[in-house]
Amino acid sequence: MKKILIAIVLLVVIIGLASSCGYNKMVSLEEGVSGQWSQVENVYQRRADLIPNLVNTVKGYADFEKETLTQVVEARAKATSTTIRADNLSPEGMQQFQQAQDGLGSALSRLMVVAERYPDLKANQNFLELQAQLEGTENRIAVERKKFNEVVQAYNTTIRRFPGNITAGLFGFDKKGYFEASEGAEKAPEVKF
Repeated sequence: MKKILIAIVLLVVIIGLASSCGYNKMVSLEEGVSGQWSQVENVYQRRADLIPNLVNTVKGYADFEKETLTQVVEARAKATSTTIRADNLSPEGMQQFQQAQDGLGSALSRLMVVAERYPDLKANQNFLELQAQLEGTENRIAVERKKFNEVVQAYNTTIRRFPGNITAGLFGFDKKGYFEASEGAEKAPEVKF
């Protein structure tokens, strides 16, 4: 009987320590990271959904560079097949996901540059609407990535601070990865006229 009472008291003390060391806060922050990750995926999916319409609109111009269209389609396929689960947002996984998305962004940029050479295409209402939607989506992506980094920072800070780091270690709260600038992004692009 005495052993059972000691076990119960010990369990109550452990639960009290865990909650006072921020276990519940860590759970809430981790859920916030997962929720914000869903928003990031949502805007990336919006971009991926716009691309087939954009490609089909551009295809209507017979002399348009097919290689550029192929690159966009291939980059979209790679970007949509590279996924990362919200419960496994490791720095390595984030880097792989970001590289696939950056490849798609780069292919879309090339498509827009090539489209500038076709006045009829630039005047096409469908193309203009899709281009505007794509630009708006790119802005949404930037906003959601910023929000994601903010919630990840709050989470990572909490699990690394004492005494929360003890609770995090006991209950398996791992550091989450950030979105980071692409390599070479710190250099201004060269513009020639």
